[in-house]
Amino acid sequence: MNDFVNSEIKNNIAEITFGTAKSNALPGEILEKLAKTILNEGSKSDVKAILVKSEGEKAFCAGASFDELLAIEELETSTKFFGGFAKVLNAMRNCGKIVVVRVQGKTTGGGVGLACGADYCFATKDSALALTEINLGIGPFVIGPYVERKIGKSQFSAMAIDADFRSAEWAEQHNIYHSVSETIAEMDSRLEKFLNTLASRSEDALALIKKVSWEGTEHFDELMPARIHMSASLILEDSAKKNIGAIKERLRAK
Repeated sequence: MNDFVNSEIKNNIAEITFGTAKSNALPGEILEKLAKTILNEGSKSDVKAILVKSEGEKAFCAGASFDELLAIEELETSTKFFGGFAKVLNAMRNCGKIVVVRVQGKTTGGGVGLACGADYCFATKDSALALTEINLGIGPFVIGPYVERKIGKSQFSAMAIDADFRSAEWAEQHNIYHSVSETIAEMDSRLEKFLNTLASRSEDALALIKKVSWEGTEHFDELMPARIHMSASLILEDSAKKNIGAIKERLRAK
């Protein structure tokens, strides 16, 4: 499968789908396309809401692309890469439209950021999630403000430190997921009904709900340069490269 970002408008809902060959992990090029697509669809007058989803029936998103992380050799390239995650989350926050995210399976790292950047999030019972950045030798610094907004600083710190998977039930209890279904089919049925209802709502009311929901997050823009630098500098260390290489080998051996 080639890496892609596609979008189509159905019944006043912009459906944005991304996909990559390795568990929908996100390389820099896809991050850039995803951010631009969200902002572009959000600017359209006939779009009342945006759906963000990934390809396939397994992992929703495995976070940053390991191949790209291993290839980074200088700070400028590293800063641009991690800035890509900031651009996507910033686009979700500032696009002016309600953003719904569909999580069909496990998600880690930056994928958790996408779920937390949503205004409303659907998931299946198999959609466990984890902040695994510490395993690489970095931390969830860029997505941190978005995760903290949903679950609080204490729970965010715990997730960042232990890197353990939390269940979909836990994610629902902690305000990341708003609807958890037994199967993908059940989730999609609920999602379709929800989007059809959204399409019938007042455009102005939805826009104001979006605005009010994100009040108090204006400082995210000020935080990002320092947060990006934290990850960008740490990933250049030899220990981080060794960690990523070892994880890749373990995954290849499975």
